[in-house]
Amino acid sequence: MSEKAATSKLKRLALDNLPFWNQQQVDEFRRTKKSPLPEGVTNKGIYKDILTIAWPSMIELALTQLASMVDLMMVGKIHYNAVTAVGLTTQPKFILMMLIQSLCVGTTAMVARFKGAQQPERANLIMRQSLMMTLLISVALAFLGYIFSNPLLRFVGATDETIKDAGDYLRIQMIGFVPLALTFVCTAALRGAGDSRTAMIYNTIANVVNVFFNWVLIYGHLGAPALGIIGASLATIIGQFTAFVIAMYKVMHKSEKQYLHLRLKDGFKPDKNAIAQIFSIGIPSMGEQLVMRVGMIIFGRLVVSTGSIFYATHTVCMNIMSMSFMLGQAIAVSSTSLVGQSLGKNRPDMAKHYSMRASTVGIACSIVLALVFIFFGKQLVGLYNDDPTVITTGARIMFFVAFLQPFQCGQFVLAGSLRGAGDTRATAIITLITVLGIRTGMGFVFIRLLDMGLYGAWYAIALDQMIRTILVVIRYMQGNWMFLKIRNI
Repeated sequence: MSEKAATSKLKRLALDNLPFWNQQQVDEFRRTKKSPLPEGVTNKGIYKDILTIAWPSMIELALTQLASMVDLMMVGKIHYNAVTAVGLTTQPKFILMMLIQSLCVGTTAMVARFKGAQQPERANLIMRQSLMMTLLISVALAFLGYIFSNPLLRFVGATDETIKDAGDYLRIQMIGFVPLALTFVCTAALRGAGDSRTAMIYNTIANVVNVFFNWVLIYGHLGAPALGIIGASLATIIGQFTAFVIAMYKVMHKSEKQYLHLRLKDGFKPDKNAIAQIFSIGIPSMGEQLVMRVGMIIFGRLVVSTGSIFYATHTVCMNIMSMSFMLGQAIAVSSTSLVGQSLGKNRPDMAKHYSMRASTVGIACSIVLALVFIFFGKQLVGLYNDDPTVITTGARIMFFVAFLQPFQCGQFVLAGSLRGAGDTRATAIITLITVLGIRTGMGFVFIRLLDMGLYGAWYAIALDQMIRTILVVIRYMQGNWMFLKIRNI
């Protein structure tokens, strides 16, 4: 299939109308750093491109997080210990997803590069290779996660009070791990091609299914048994499997409006070059995820030491804060895709224009979200649990959450630009410094040495986010990311 046929029915970007640059033009741009808007490209057009990709991702991720929030709210009505038990499963799931997420980062970046380079065959090869590797890896990880669920939970701080509920929840999650991982890869490939709308559709349907079965299985409606936490976990994997079925149908269904097309007849024979390209970007990302998870586990154990009710409060506030993560990640998805496509077309000037304006959009949106958290933080916390301690403490923590919004969102978007360029090593080093060095180090000082309790934990989080933002901005401003070369491209 030619590039013309592959894109004839797709929405065109401002980038698509520009010619490829030759190496002399790239070298001149690198020397002068001058980047006026190319002829025929307007600020309005660039913002339109950003929002065209970002808004479906924003809706998708927001609804996904909303489903997670509703999940936790429903569980919270049982007892605050149930919130703690579900919260404890988060880090083990993230640990097991690290390798899959690294493949997704590599997949998004490489699909974007090949789309920009007008090589749809290579983009589809990257998707097939990533799906093949993910299937093999996820089966092994699901088995290990199921067998070693209790040791993993003990490692992240589960106590005798919470280990049974948390173990039941995590083991059920492992049953749905493989379809979840494969769906992640489909989503990553589609986003790399600039198609965030398809992922929005199947994830939205999955979230509706999840919430519906929460209502049925947690409390025992429509003649079903009331399964509590077990019901919440079953509802989650039912929703995940729904997303998997629709995602596979979408990528396998031939459509003139879809850039990627998974055809079984093309085969899944390992391609060393494609695998190397994926891992050249994915391995540093896996290192970043590993550092992040280790740091979060250590930090989580520090927070657990403040007491079960305060850990439940922390879980609630982190869950609400995750809504703002979704905002930053949605705009970062757009930045990653557009930067990758720009560099695939040898247009570092457009990569810079897209990334700068995406950051502006992110910060503007984050300020609005900060105001929501300031004025409605107490009400949001109260949706999860009616314990007075949880509500009072959580309402105060929400001021931390509001303050961090511009830092967090701006950092997400610029880091997304770096990943789109393949500069994942830098983001891994920054994460090492901030999560392990700042968050856990200062968390120990504030919680253990100064006995500041949960508030000390959030002072540490604030320092982590602010310093991480500064380091990401410094790396971005250096500009080396615009000229990175990826193997055999």
